[in-house]
Amino acid sequence: MITLRHASTTAALLRGADHLLVLGSEAALKGKARHPGLDGLSPEVQRLVAELLKDLSPGLGGAAAGTLCSEAPRRVAVGVLPNEVSRHNAPARAEAIRSCMVKSNTGKRGKGAVLLLLDDAEHQLAATLAVARALPLYDGRSQVTKPRPSCAVHSVGPDGRSLRASKVVTASVESLREAARLVDLPPSELDPAAFQREARRLVKGIKGVRTRAIVGKDLLAAGCGGIHGVGRCANSAPRLIVMTWAPARPKGHIALVGKGITYDTGGLSLKVGGSMVGMKSDMGGAAAVLGAFRTLASTGCRSRVSALLCLAENAIGPDAFKNDDILTLHSGMRVEINNTDAEGRLVLADGVSFAARKLKAEIVLDAATLTGAQLVATGRLHAGLLAGDEDLEDALVAAGRHTGELVHPMPFAPEFHRKEFASKVADFRNSVADRMNAQSSCAGEFIRWQLDGTDARYGHVDMAGPSTIGGRGSGFGPALLAEAVRRLA
Repeated sequence: MITLRHASTTAALLRGADHLLVLGSEAALKGKARHPGLDGLSPEVQRLVAELLKDLSPGLGGAAAGTLCSEAPRRVAVGVLPNEVSRHNAPARAEAIRSCMVKSNTGKRGKGAVLLLLDDAEHQLAATLAVARALPLYDGRSQVTKPRPSCAVHSVGPDGRSLRASKVVTASVESLREAARLVDLPPSELDPAAFQREARRLVKGIKGVRTRAIVGKDLLAAGCGGIHGVGRCANSAPRLIVMTWAPARPKGHIALVGKGITYDTGGLSLKVGGSMVGMKSDMGGAAAVLGAFRTLASTGCRSRVSALLCLAENAIGPDAFKNDDILTLHSGMRVEINNTDAEGRLVLADGVSFAARKLKAEIVLDAATLTGAQLVATGRLHAGLLAGDEDLEDALVAAGRHTGELVHPMPFAPEFHRKEFASKVADFRNSVADRMNAQSSCAGEFIRWQLDGTDARYGHVDMAGPSTIGGRGSGFGPALLAEAVRRLA
């Protein structure tokens, strides 16, 4: 486990540091208008930074290099970021910052320090989150490094002034790292019951938070046949966790709904050819929702916020739900199962309907590692976004650019996509007929369909790609969702 702290000044950042990484744009580090934040470094460190920069070009994704120093810190590295980014990237160059962290190996041993020389003070949140993304909490190895490594981070604005980490920045960093830790936990340590305990732990002590759970057969009494059907044969019972928080005079009600499949075998539509490996991460959406709720409840928001964690293990056993089964969802609609490996939309269908019909939320946002096709549609670093209206879509895209947790809109066309779920014996099937017809959009539309007859606005974030980076949980989602809620409240 790597400890991460926020330093208030450059001097505090460097105190006791073994390794230093200086991060900034090429213009800030090599241009005539040198960033004033460099003046807080000793002449020797400034000299080494200048020497390293002579042979370092950022390219499109950033570059880093390091060397030994004759004084503390004993190792100095510089990460140079491109001056410009594309219009679909974050202005803070968050991914380039994370990449430079990894290349420089900062924070993995001893006492690390990261100095962020920002072009814009508004980039602090995304830049700090990018640093945190490179410093995972979970370590399941038998031999743990002692003393535990630590890393400090500090931002300096373009005017040379130190930027203190606000409560939103610190809470967002903590939520990102906890979400990544949950994704990294093996399924032997994180089943639905364990996830419930983690959720209670992470919101414990936050004033005004109320939590309840609907577990096992009680899901059927509550109308949640999707969650129950998916998880009914696992050793740990499926459950719907509902958490709420509200300010004194709430402005509207926004619900966040997360897919929490703690392990996905594919069910009787068994994942084969090694594709089951890594399916511990199929609860990344619930981890993102939990992190966003924790951030909002601890830092404040104008809106009432609810978080619904749809938790189940898609296991195999005598009581497993089967292809050709028909399940009754919370909306009252009946779904014919034609692919037990399309289970995420079933649990989310119950979650979003419960949010709109039972909790009366006016805006419902869900997050899920829903489809492998999302990676084909929008890639590994942009989550796919399906939004029922343009204003909501714009708010989520803007939140992504601000936090560095990027989303890109997918086609929204119910008239093209609902037909893919046609059934001869039920209201619809759970998997598409034509997998080449924008299946990620279709999957999102399946969930949105459950809101028919309500006035709830709907947004869907398919984060199958960005939920992990290099085989580790990325902590993607909490900052994106929390920022989106603030913009929509």
